[in-house]
Amino acid sequence: MEFFRPHKSVPKTPWTANGRWDLSLNRVMILFGGLFIFGIGDSLLIQGNIGNAPWSVLAQGVARRADITMGWSTLILSTVVLLAWIPLREKPGFGTISNILVIAVAIQIGVSVIPLQHNYFVGIIYSLVGVGAVGIATSLYITCGLGPGPRDGLMTALHRRTGVRVGRVRFAIESSVVVLGALLGGNVGLGTLLFAGLIGQSIAVALGVVSRYTAK
Repeated sequence: MEFFRPHKSVPKTPWTANGRWDLSLNRVMILFGGLFIFGIGDSLLIQGNIGNAPWSVLAQGVARRADITMGWSTLILSTVVLLAWIPLREKPGFGTISNILVIAVAIQIGVSVIPLQHNYFVGIIYSLVGVGAVGIATSLYITCGLGPGPRDGLMTALHRRTGVRVGRVRFAIESSVVVLGALLGGNVGLGTLLFAGLIGQSIAVALGVVSRYTAK
């Protein structure tokens, strides 16, 4: 069980970049793989049908109102969030742009291939597997060091500008996103609560595994 001890910081790995545009084939493949797994994990929560992850609540609400796919809705929202970086003077990296594109494609593939569940128990399993997948995915792409995703960058930029703690900034953003998404028709439920309650630990455990694996 020592191997699965949670890690409280982002470890330096053999594939960690020296800058946000420091590219190599190995690093880019790990980044893309992590982002793709992230999108599939997110789509598992969507198809579990008992409540989406917070940002997918909003994406689904927008998709239903605008009559577009989840992939396009996710892409549009991510781009809008990235534009909010401009007045905050946050600079994107290769990982930031890849996050927008790869996750949107992966979510669309996931919701197109994974069957929508109507069994609540199976929906819970989908949600838990989705949270685990997002945790693993985050540990992979974040250790590449090629720049945060649009949402994480917005959170950290607001933290720096306002001095408000990161946890509170994240809570304010995601609470607002869930409420707005629900008003637009996005799916809020137990899956949303499971994601909110477990994702931090899932990422910490996955980072611990990555740290111990790369230390060998």
